[in-house]
Amino acid sequence: MAVFIVLGSFTQEGVTNIKDSPNRLEAAKTVAESVGGAIKDFYYTMGRYDFVAITEAPNYEAMMRALFTVGATGAVRTETLQAIPIEKAVDILKELP
Repeated sequence: MAVFIVLGSFTQEGVTNIKDSPNRLEAAKTVAESVGGAIKDFYYTMGRYDFVAITEAPNYEAMMRALFTVGATGAVRTETLQAIPIEKAVDILKELP
């Protein structure tokens, strides 16, 4: 499974309905599962982003489907990073000329 770090911010709609955030998270977990993935960890944060989610998906296409589905609700905006496990990164580094 590919690992993704999702950095999220609430839109004005998301802030206006902030008490619905826990329910939206549960809905997002269902969306992730529907594409074969999962939200492994979720943290509310202070600063530039309002939340960080550690997620898994079979591939980036599945992750895009999930992100577009969640984004279409209008409550959040996301920036997503694909995470490379240290073991894979070390293997890549070893192959460098």
